[in-house]
Amino acid sequence: MTPRERVLTILKGEQPDQVPWCGDLDYWANSLIKRGLKPPGFITSSDYISWHRDLGVGFYLQGYFPYKQITSNCEINEWDEGYKHFKEIITPVGTVRECWEYIPTSFSEGPIEHFMKSEADIPVMKYIYENTRFEPDYEFANKRLKQVEDQGVVLCYLPKSPFMHLLALEAGVVAVTTAALTMPDEFQDLLDTMKKAFDMAAQIALDSPAEVLMIPENLSSEMVGPDLFKLYMFDYQREWTAKIREAGKYSFIHIDGTLAGLIREEASVGFSVLEALTPHPVGDLKWEELEAIAAGSESIFWGGIPGVYFTASVGDEEFDRHVRHILSIMTKEPRYVLGVADQVPPDGLESRVKRVSELVNQYGKYKT
Repeated sequence: MTPRERVLTILKGEQPDQVPWCGDLDYWANSLIKRGLKPPGFITSSDYISWHRDLGVGFYLQGYFPYKQITSNCEINEWDEGYKHFKEIITPVGTVRECWEYIPTSFSEGPIEHFMKSEADIPVMKYIYENTRFEPDYEFANKRLKQVEDQGVVLCYLPKSPFMHLLALEAGVVAVTTAALTMPDEFQDLLDTMKKAFDMAAQIALDSPAEVLMIPENLSSEMVGPDLFKLYMFDYQREWTAKIREAGKYSFIHIDGTLAGLIREEASVGFSVLEALTPHPVGDLKWEELEAIAAGSESIFWGGIPGVYFTASVGDEEFDRHVRHILSIMTKEPRYVLGVADQVPPDGLESRVKRVSELVNQYGKYKT
């Protein structure tokens, strides 16, 4: 079977010829571009899919947001200062500003200043989302459909849940938690306003050419516990997984952090796939513990190989031992996809990526 056939077979609840193996190579590829080892535009080209094929990796990421966000009745200014990128939004009710800083040594960026710094910024954030709309942008999804062929599936993103969007991107954990505790009604009003806008974007994603759809929560349970999850995230996820299922497509959630505090809750939502699951010794649960949780869920569990295992920090013998161990569990029943948890890092070794397909071919056949 091809990588595409294996993934689609297991998504249908059937058994493929062996455990599917898919990996997210985007972070690694971006670092290769910045180092001059791959050409600009590599990731959006057909050569990127060919690279997956040469490495023996099934393709599914990176996906993209298949819509454009348009904010009206605001003045938006953006500028760079060295490695820092600033964005300022001026509204009739106030101004907010964020800053993301690029770190050359890690080929990554992160927020060092958020739009919403405290509950005092809630009126500004609400105004922004009251004046935000989304329009379809399907060009790249159609391009990917032609490129991917038998190497995998085409994935697009819905928005994060409004709560997680604020926590991860626009406010941070301190401002979000403080606002939720000190001004619960105003905070909920902001989330409701965001959801009206995000529902528009989610429907556009649902109508896109994508075969599978992900809510990219980037969830880690030391930041969001069961109480906040049930209060602010469960309903959004439940609603959109149901709509994705009704549309005949498959739903993914990206969980790339600690698992113990939320994996049971997420397993009850109704996602087709819980993706980027990072096990011990990097994560906080062993795959044997995830196996027990999977038994009580209809979701497919996708992941298993921590990103650091693709680097020289882990020896060849340990790498082989870990992958064989994960496969010994995954081959018991077609409930799993072997994947990178969550990305091959910039110092990843090509030999390690290729090694996975060799191990899957040798140890990835089902036991029944």
